[in-house]
Amino acid sequence: MDEKIKITGRQFTILTTFFTIGSAILVIPSNIAAIAKQDAWIASLIGVGCGLGITLLYNALTLLFPNMNLIQMMEKAFGKWPGKVLSLLITIILIFLAPRVLYYVGSFLTTQIMPETPIQAVNILFAVVIVRGVKLGLEALARTAELMFPWFMLIYISLVILIPSRIELENVQPVLERGMGPIWPAVLSFLATVFLPQFLMLMIHGPNTNQPEKARKAFLVGSLIGGLVIALIVALSILVFGPEIISQSAFPSYMIAQKINIGNFLQRIEVVMAIMWLISLFFRFALYLYFMALSIAYIFNLKDYRPLVLPLGLIQVALSTIIYPNTAYQQYFDSHIWVTYFLIFGLLLPLLLFIVRGIRRMAGSKGS
Repeated sequence: MDEKIKITGRQFTILTTFFTIGSAILVIPSNIAAIAKQDAWIASLIGVGCGLGITLLYNALTLLFPNMNLIQMMEKAFGKWPGKVLSLLITIILIFLAPRVLYYVGSFLTTQIMPETPIQAVNILFAVVIVRGVKLGLEALARTAELMFPWFMLIYISLVILIPSRIELENVQPVLERGMGPIWPAVLSFLATVFLPQFLMLMIHGPNTNQPEKARKAFLVGSLIGGLVIALIVALSILVFGPEIISQSAFPSYMIAQKINIGNFLQRIEVVMAIMWLISLFFRFALYLYFMALSIAYIFNLKDYRPLVLPLGLIQVALSTIIYPNTAYQQYFDSHIWVTYFLIFGLLLPLLLFIVRGIRRMAGSKGS
């Protein structure tokens, strides 16, 4: 398969931003507040710094493996068949991890906005739109992202501007009450949800961007914007509600929007704010689905990935209703299993690719 679609640096920046934000804007405040308490904002800022370092590692891989996607990188580094087996393993795991995005869409809408609607109906409708978008191709997704990004930022900035009257500085005090000990597990959770899944962006980073040098800068800028968006949401969540309430809330950022009340006139606009979360969830899941279909097409040397999109979409809908049998399992999965998987595939695997490629280059230079 030879995917020759090219996107601009600006489009890649926006896609990276949306993929970075994804479902994290809904769930990451409660996850890290449960670990770091009132110091969750510190953990998120440290996480952004560490995340940019990880993004630099991914950029370095595109220099070592020019014009190659993630599948081709692994085949080049480990050999054809070991690379294909490892790629297939990653794809299978992604098939079972990606439905959590659909789950969050259904859970959010049915618990906060449309409680009488079955979650299956919400997931199916959302998936139908995404399947159609992925079938249209990466270029269509990138152009759609360009159109939606200004609206996303307008709603986000409105939220940030309208909420300061509800801030209470006492909620972040005392700072570092328990020292740096709880900060690092919270940073790890932040990275696993926000930055480490970005290794999948290597599927389009090298081969599908028209200017590789600008693409590396775009990747870094998109990661920075997405990370700061999440970090600011974490800080606002803690400042408005305090760590105890946030750590027990399913969707803290939606609770923030519910607190907006300007002169008893501008209020109850949380549903408008929800558009922001649906946009980010749309692109996160759309890119997941695109990566899955594209990976399988490359692994099995298929001519086109599009026939795979609908079957994979149906599998995702089915799994989205059973992936989390209860809330307790969801919390355990997000804080342990998800973190473990993405530490392996989002950090250890790229490091291994970097080391193996470096050793082979050195061996080649000595041999010549």
